[in-house]
Amino acid sequence: RRRRAAMLIATMLALSALRVGPQARVPLVSALAARRCHGPHSSATVAEPAHAPAEGQPALKKRVLSGVQPTGVLHLGNYLGAINQWVMNQEKYDNYFCIVDSHAITQPHDPKELTLSTYRTAALFLAAGIDPKQSRIFIQSHVSAHSELTWMLNCATPMGWLERMIQYKEKSAKSTNAEGVSVGLLDYPVLMAADILLYQAQLVPVGEDQRQHLELTRDIARRFNDKYCQKKKRKVFIEPDALILKSNARVMSLQDGTSKMSKSDENDASRINLLDTPDEIRRKIKRCKTDSVKGVGYDPERPEANNLLGIYEAMTGKTKEEVAAEAAEWVGWGTFKPLLADAIIDHLEPLQKRYREYVEDPEYLAGILREGAEAADEVASRTLNEAKRAMGFALPGDTPKF
Repeated sequence: RRRRAAMLIATMLALSALRVGPQARVPLVSALAARRCHGPHSSATVAEPAHAPAEGQPALKKRVLSGVQPTGVLHLGNYLGAINQWVMNQEKYDNYFCIVDSHAITQPHDPKELTLSTYRTAALFLAAGIDPKQSRIFIQSHVSAHSELTWMLNCATPMGWLERMIQYKEKSAKSTNAEGVSVGLLDYPVLMAADILLYQAQLVPVGEDQRQHLELTRDIARRFNDKYCQKKKRKVFIEPDALILKSNARVMSLQDGTSKMSKSDENDASRINLLDTPDEIRRKIKRCKTDSVKGVGYDPERPEANNLLGIYEAMTGKTKEEVAAEAAEWVGWGTFKPLLADAIIDHLEPLQKRYREYVEDPEYLAGILREGAEAADEVASRTLNEAKRAMGFALPGDTPKF
């Protein structure tokens, strides 16, 4: 009887996980990879990479977690370096994409602008092609487990690990006084680790500037598992791997080919924002920095040329070889810049049209975010409870043990 009952429960879990569409709340990979018992005598278990599926069953997808800060308007670098690649890969993976608003308050900000930018970013996710039937889209602060796990990981993370982080050193160095550097600026890599570890993500899309943070996440997961799970059958956290981005995905500033295109750059002419008008795009491309070398072409010693040609590749869908052959026919920058501006405008036009449609239907956008947060919360809460059990917390509903 016990055996039949166990088989019945496992079947019910698997069937519930097969639900599809926006209402789906528990991915198949979660239901089959983790067997959880929250009774008073349970031991900590964790969602781990799924084993090979049974013969005739579809392959289980690896889980991906990624997010974007809602500061300012998303630009071409965000789009090509992250969002567009999420779209192209979303059928391959079990995806969780979030607007990381808690990360956006580590430095001074305008509260009203943060609210607007959060919803604007969500609308741009959808306009860029992220499908809520295939990917969960949610706002980070709508899932309270992020903040709760951050505190727990803080207590397991050595201070020296955070003080060595390059981005903290760079940003704190720009502050004119000590009071301008918040604890959040030092601690946000731990919040980032919590973001990733909550969802048992096996893959995290990263660029070169985020590799150190991913390595820190792996270190924190390993330290936590070693410290609190030595006598457990399974570890609480998966150590995530990097999902390597395409080589031409790194978009540089229009004013400095050696610096990454950034929302924090005070010079708006340094970037193409996804919601820029055609006139704004033409003006920025016309005034963007180039070099004095005759002709247009790829060259390791010509960062601005490489950047603009790389953008042209991405906007037209042409290969590097095709663009190089085309560039051989151009007389100079005066010939190329109008072509580049037109390519960007043509590429962004349908995205901007879809964005306006989502903005005009705020209830639909709110529904997508609500469903995404519910699905994310279900996975995140399970991981949080397992981390709590591992650390020795008494959970609501547990029978006291002496």
